[in-house]
Amino acid sequence: MIISIERFRLPRYDEIPDVGLYLDQTVKYINRYLEPLGCIEITASMVSNYVKKGYISSPVKKQYDAEQIARLFFITVAKRVISMENITRMFAMQRACYDNATAYDYFCAEMENMLLYTFALKSSPDVIGSTETEAKKMLRSVILAVTQIIYLNCRLELMPYEAQEAADGDDEEAIEESIEEAIE
Repeated sequence: MIISIERFRLPRYDEIPDVGLYLDQTVKYINRYLEPLGCIEITASMVSNYVKKGYISSPVKKQYDAEQIARLFFITVAKRVISMENITRMFAMQRACYDNATAYDYFCAEMENMLLYTFALKSSPDVIGSTETEAKKMLRSVILAVTQIIYLNCRLELMPYEAQEAADGDDEEAIEESIEEAIE
């Protein structure tokens, strides 16, 4: 998974198809980008519920545009750690500070930045953008929480495998070291 984290990249706002994607295409598009994270995905029924509840606008002629897809990327990631009510609050905060494209691109850059930092692929997170707003601080906090969950899931999935390798050698000390290394 470390290799996929190193190469992980979300599409920037101007790279999201704006020709309109149907529901199934939208779900596949988002899940294809988030698949390297292992535990984050969206379903067609989730998207339909988000439209019904007003979290994203209704599709035009059953097609989702770049703004809706960008919001769905954020919702899919953020819902792992905060409620939909708080996601709605973050959208309101973002609208007060940034246009949709800028806010979404900050999200993408922060997600990639914090994944590299959380997986110790760089020693400190980069400063994203030139301003330090409360909206950006909150965005970083949400993303840091998500990346911590991704990291923990990744490491916990590796633990049984690493412990089994050590057990195959019938070396209890190696088993304990393997578990300690997996936790580090």
